Amino acid sequence: MFLNRMSAMLQLPLVVTAQVDLVLVLVSLLALWTRLSRLSYPNAVVFDEVYYGQFVSFYMKRVFFIDDNGPPLGHMILALGAYLGGFDGNFVWNRIRAEYPSSVSVWSLRVLPSLCGALCVPLVYLLTLELRFSHLSALGAAVLLLLENSLIVQSRFMLLESVLIFLVLLAFFSYLRFHNAPTSSWFRYIWLLLSGVSCAAAVGVKYMGLFSYLLLLGVAFLHAWNLIGDQFVSHLNVCVQCVCRVVCLLVVPVLLYVFWFYLHLSLLNRSGPHDQLMSSAFQASLQGGLSRITQGQPLEVAYGSQVTLRSSASQLIPCWLHSHKENYPVRYENGRGSSHQQQVTCYPFKDVNNWWIIKHPGRQELVVDTPPRPVRHGDVIQLVHAMTSRFLNSHDVAAPMSPHAQEVSGYVDFNVSMPAQNLWKVDISNREAESEVWKTILSEVRLVHVNTSAVLKLSGVSLPDWGFRQLEVVAEKLFKAHGSSLGWNVEEHRYGTSQEPKEREAELHCPTHIDVDRKISFWAKFLELQWKMLTVKQEESEHKYSSAPLEWITMETNIAYWLHATTNAQIHLIGNPVSWGVANLSLLAYQLLAAVYMLRRRRGFKDLPDAVWDQFVCLGCVCVGGWLVNFVPFLLMEKTLFLYHYLPALCYLYLLSPALLEHTHTHTHTC
Repeated sequence: MFLNRMSAMLQLPLVVTAQVDLVLVLVSLLALWTRLSRLSYPNAVVFDEVYYGQFVSFYMKRVFFIDDNGPPLGHMILALGAYLGGFDGNFVWNRIRAEYPSSVSVWSLRVLPSLCGALCVPLVYLLTLELRFSHLSALGAAVLLLLENSLIVQSRFMLLESVLIFLVLLAFFSYLRFHNAPTSSWFRYIWLLLSGVSCAAAVGVKYMGLFSYLLLLGVAFLHAWNLIGDQFVSHLNVCVQCVCRVVCLLVVPVLLYVFWFYLHLSLLNRSGPHDQLMSSAFQASLQGGLSRITQGQPLEVAYGSQVTLRSSASQLIPCWLHSHKENYPVRYENGRGSSHQQQVTCYPFKDVNNWWIIKHPGRQELVVDTPPRPVRHGDVIQLVHAMTSRFLNSHDVAAPMSPHAQEVSGYVDFNVSMPAQNLWKVDISNREAESEVWKTILSEVRLVHVNTSAVLKLSGVSLPDWGFRQLEVVAEKLFKAHGSSLGWNVEEHRYGTSQEPKEREAELHCPTHIDVDRKISFWAKFLELQWKMLTVKQEESEHKYSSAPLEWITMETNIAYWLHATTNAQIHLIGNPVSWGVANLSLLAYQLLAAVYMLRRRRGFKDLPDAVWDQFVCLGCVCVGGWLVNFVPFLLMEKTLFLYHYLPALCYLYLLSPALLEHTHTHTHTC
């Protein structure tokens, strides 16, 4: 019986039937040809390759860096191409037009962005079909992308716009494929998952992808809301579908976004040029750099400890609590008087004058006991400057540059009615217990002045020449002080054993070695890196090819990407004026047509069947909405902008143009 059934199933000849869209194949091949042919030309650094190339080299050497312009996935994609081509990172990315040596595979550096740019063409074709328009409209949209020279140029180099566009288009295509599939098919949830993954990848490449992701979430929410209102769908089915949407479009993208940073931090475990932007704990977790200095330091701060105190303020340049033998001037330039005591500042360089000694108020010794007596949260201490033996002091005297705050000084007894006020309470802000020990690097501490309840803080203002342009340190009442500038952490730490100043000075160069595991968690590093990317911004400078967003629409600007030194061969980023004009007209036409439709529907005239109206609205949500979310934010940004920032928005208009033409031809003549 079994053999009979098998023979019936395997009747010869075996025939496989497949449907191939030859138009799709043709535009795909043309896209690959225009984007990938002669990819190694020019054999020189082209425009922003000089910017992205340095990050690729950092990945090859596993050196930590921060790019305040975006998350790490895009850089990792570029680095993957370089890695596959055998790039070792030994190339100096210091100028545009620098020739690549023969050891660098230029093709591998550029192939992944080029491949993404090529795949955008068939994706637009398929996306038009998912919007329920004809194959002719799909061909029109594909041709517009295929022949757009700005997209061709941007795709052929080691840049990220083509990768972003590909991922955003893939996200919308996958979601619409899910939405249009029969509800009985469980395979459609694969498309929903792919949409969520694509959204996470788009945000991971550039933060501008976040706006397209939010647009997709808005469309998905409207579809889910309609599903909830469908009385023909069971309660269980509604719940299952909503949960699947939440998991695929919210939970998965968030987890993947975190995962991009996990890969980033796992790969980059060596000290680099951007270390100083991070906290001491973060720096100490990297190989080399600060970890070489802090390796073997005591973990617990004790009475008699010699420490450097780094400010936790969110600013570009780190600095350490510092003092020197110079005093505040008797009178400032504005006529206000000072205490004329020893200056206390914040100094942005490593220096022996950054060292302080933690002293017990009831004892004279400046050395660590055996066993060491740790300092805990809530303890009252004195801080003695290691090189001058002056006590850290504050009093009711106005600070030099911030008269609303108290002056901080190294106390000098001038035999006047100004007694020492040098007691400070240790407040560990990130403590887990009330009796927690003050820890090297890990603890963030506020030093509260006992006499006045003011908090030691960095004001961030530079002192005049008499203060050597160092940064002002003040004591300010807690309710006035800004929280981000109050914290200090011990960065370098030694157990003091010498009581005499001369011996102590020599001791500062001989660290105590005690093996301590000082690793911080991934989540702590992830949150700190996120905060730094959002708050620490490099100085923006005007560029001769920068432009305003309104200039992009009319194509009044272009960018000279590359110029050959001898032959005058040039590569420019400039749009196709014909397709650019068609895109702008389509945007205007859709808005006018939508306004007419809505006014007439408000008056009770239904020019379109419900299915066609839904199709028209969906087209507007995806295309016009996509253009808006990728263009309007640039109007609000205070950063250097270039024409290539407009390319994601332009792709949505190329998607709109043929579909709107088909709609107009098919439906408006019957109205």
